Amino acid sequence: MSATPPAAGGPDTGTPHPARVYDWFLGGTHHYPADAEFGAQIVALDATAKYGARHNRWFMQRATRHLAGPAGMRQFLDIGSGIPTEPNLHRVAQALAPDARVVYVDNDPIVRAHAAELLHGTEDGVTAFVQADAREPELILERAAEVLDFTRPVALSLIAVAHFIGGEHDAHAVVARLTEALAPGSHLTLSQLAGDEETAWVGEAVDRYTTGGVTLVPRTRAETERFFDGFTLLDPGLAQPPDWRPELGVGEVRDGTRVPLYAGVGRKR
Repeated sequence: MSATPPAAGGPDTGTPHPARVYDWFLGGTHHYPADAEFGAQIVALDATAKYGARHNRWFMQRATRHLAGPAGMRQFLDIGSGIPTEPNLHRVAQALAPDARVVYVDNDPIVRAHAAELLHGTEDGVTAFVQADAREPELILERAAEVLDFTRPVALSLIAVAHFIGGEHDAHAVVARLTEALAPGSHLTLSQLAGDEETAWVGEAVDRYTTGGVTLVPRTRAETERFFDGFTLLDPGLAQPPDWRPELGVGEVRDGTRVPLYAGVGRKR
């Protein structure tokens, strides 16, 4: 079954939005010229950006296969869900667990406009969409609780989201508020732009995003591990997205290119 997304205002199509730029990286069609132009600027800085975006997406799919399969998770909260790209999280989860309940969260009205695509789930499961900003944990938890039972384990997904939280907002505090609401046995799936290796393109990308009105904060391994406080990282720990349990991949293409992201899954103690 599906939940109807709430009403919302129109999108700002003249300003690049991370979800739509990500769609451009993935070869999607749900973006605007401003997003494509910005994405092209990033690719000019780092020719592997599209490769990294694909592997970030594949990491989410592999993590979900583990969570809905051996880990036995039946509730999923995907914050920063982005534009629908098949197979999306609920497709992967409900293929293994038809009764899985999935709540997507994003702040872009364009994502909401395509929520109908997101909400086609199984008859036994539930898919729903909440329009909210990742920096609004209280609002997210309140609305997600209409679908999810937070007294039971929930798989929280923060894929390439934390590095867009910074400035006046403490990303670790935001994630901690979300994870403290989770029952023991819950899981956190997270990927984060690595900041250990100072390269010219990373600094330039940060500047480009800032000019575009978007915060981008690379973080070190230690800073990324802090997001998993209270969780036990599953093997192989924090890794580049292509290296996290590649045996769970389906139809992936890899050429050994470095992907400057940390990716990991943890289980709440």
